[in-house]
Amino acid sequence: MKRFAIFDFDGTLVDSMPYWQMEERDYLASHGVTEPDTVDKVMERIKPLNIMEASEIMVDWFHFPDDPKEVGAGFAARMGVRYRESIPAKDGAREYVEALRRDGVRMAVASGSSVELMEVCLRRLGMRENFDFVLSCLDVGAGKDHPDIYLEAARRFGASPGEIAVYEDSAVAMRTAKGAGFYGVGVYDEPSAGHWDELQALADMSVKDWAEALRRKA
Repeated sequence: MKRFAIFDFDGTLVDSMPYWQMEERDYLASHGVTEPDTVDKVMERIKPLNIMEASEIMVDWFHFPDDPKEVGAGFAARMGVRYRESIPAKDGAREYVEALRRDGVRMAVASGSSVELMEVCLRRLGMRENFDFVLSCLDVGAGKDHPDIYLEAARRFGASPGEIAVYEDSAVAMRTAKGAGFYGVGVYDEPSAGHWDELQALADMSVKDWAEALRRKA
């Protein structure tokens, strides 16, 4: 078990990815993009990005006439209501991080979502006290296809990458974390089931659900 841990938020700690994908798929469909393979490729490409980067990718990929900032602001406003009121923790996630905390593991959350929305959601779910800090890709100016957010978390911990376990449900993010020297724990998320084999191959350890993770204590 590592002394430090960085947790992704969406799809790892909270079951929010179905809501994000519904928003993004609805946006693409409103512009006539509905072919399943094409939509799936877009979903996987934007998953490790922050909301503004994701909006820019969708607009630029299909040459939509929209302003990416306005698209991102719309996503943020609608998802903000869900984070504040209804998005649930993934089954067993709270119990798992509480167990790590009792064992003396220092933890942080690092995600493409905004710190404000993560904070309000974690507090509503009774999970915030387990984490030293919450960090967003928006704060470091790069998505998880770059290692900046992980390296900034390591700096705040005062630890080296090899001392830190990174928990991710995205194969793209896992590849980045592993490339920067972190220990990788792949977490299964149903919306990304098609990339589970790839995630497992990249990670040092993988867990199908948090009950299993609690038994094994990464």
